[in-house]
Amino acid sequence: MSKKYFGTDGIRGRVNQDKINGEMFFKFGLAAGTYFKNIKKSKQTAIIAKDTRLSGYILESALVSGLASAGMHVYTLGPLSTNGLAMLTKKMRANMGIMITASHNPYFDNGLKLFGPDGLKLSDNIEKKIEKLIDSKIINNLSMPKNLGRVKRLENGTDNYIKILKKNFPSSFSLKRVKIAIDCANGAAYKSGPKLLRSLGAKVFETGVSPNGLNINDKCGSTFPNKIKALTKKHKADIGISLDGDADRIIICDEKGNIIDGDKIIAMLAERWKRKKILKGGVVGTLMSNYGLENYFKNEKINFLRSDVGDRYVKEMMKKNKFNLGGEQSGHIILGKFATTGDGLLVALEILFSMRKGKRASELFTKFEPTPQLLENVAVKDKSKMDTYKCKNAIKFANKIINGHGRILVRKSGTESKIRIMCESEKKNLLLKCINIVKRSIN
Repeated sequence: MSKKYFGTDGIRGRVNQDKINGEMFFKFGLAAGTYFKNIKKSKQTAIIAKDTRLSGYILESALVSGLASAGMHVYTLGPLSTNGLAMLTKKMRANMGIMITASHNPYFDNGLKLFGPDGLKLSDNIEKKIEKLIDSKIINNLSMPKNLGRVKRLENGTDNYIKILKKNFPSSFSLKRVKIAIDCANGAAYKSGPKLLRSLGAKVFETGVSPNGLNINDKCGSTFPNKIKALTKKHKADIGISLDGDADRIIICDEKGNIIDGDKIIAMLAERWKRKKILKGGVVGTLMSNYGLENYFKNEKINFLRSDVGDRYVKEMMKKNKFNLGGEQSGHIILGKFATTGDGLLVALEILFSMRKGKRASELFTKFEPTPQLLENVAVKDKSKMDTYKCKNAIKFANKIINGHGRILVRKSGTESKIRIMCESEKKNLLLKCINIVKRSIN
């Protein structure tokens, strides 16, 4: 049975439409609070963080009201990265953590990501149970007046998160004399990103640190890498770091202005971790991971598995196979040695730590040559267009054409009203041809 509210990465959509409004967020809070309250009878605590969207204020209030109505005590942290929320959920031994965000989407979207007491995103099974509670009668889940939850704002979330990040590295780790450009996408890490790097002694050049509620991910951040490229070159920085709205993604710019995606970052980390005997089991990528990355791991004798798209599925496969490294081309990278979900700042520290002996960023990310890849995001009103005979037949025909020369992958976006068509081949003339065959069947 498919899910009604949850997608590949929590709940997401246009604000004040459908499921992203105050009424629904009250129901989400009431349902999630009821579920977690019933499986852990002792301390009833929920922690909430958010990114910088204007809509976060109204949605947070509604979510808090639902949680407290279920009998959960609620701590709000304000703007904080998704993994910061996950880390603090685990550290504070809370029943659950909720991140109010639409990640890399524009300001007019919002949503939420739910974490259990272990700091992990919820399984499909738990999400389905919460969905049943969302659609049940509200009166059935309301607490008695004396059992209502209390609400408190915590002002030290950012500092605590930074402390946790720094504890993963030796106290001698210093970034003195290192020049770093950082684009925080006017999002959740606009405070913690520059503050963390400066606390380690780096000279920081920042952009995307002036959120106004409407400019999150607007021509900045990991989905607009030209911004960090320009900043890195302008200040002749040693490295550029670009995050997305909730800071669970990272894209790198080396000192020469080359943009480094998640696949190249993962290749560098895997090689280094294998050499240092840190890598366990192998690496998990996704269906979108570049074929060149897969061949590189094959040559290096590093186990490589592909999960469905979405860092939650990457983590589930990592856990099942006892791997400690995984991620996506988009920059979601999970360092299982340190974290339970993607964290752009944590990955940045791991990269910077590997540069501490004077190695240039441009020397790190040369592990493999990516297979030419083209991705087309087709906006649609109804994603079920992919299920039509016309589209299925087009996909079959495209696969027949590219067979033996590459691959084509067509999937519904789990976070936007789009169908994503990805094609890979050394024969570049096949890329656009195969994509257009599928695209015409959708439009």
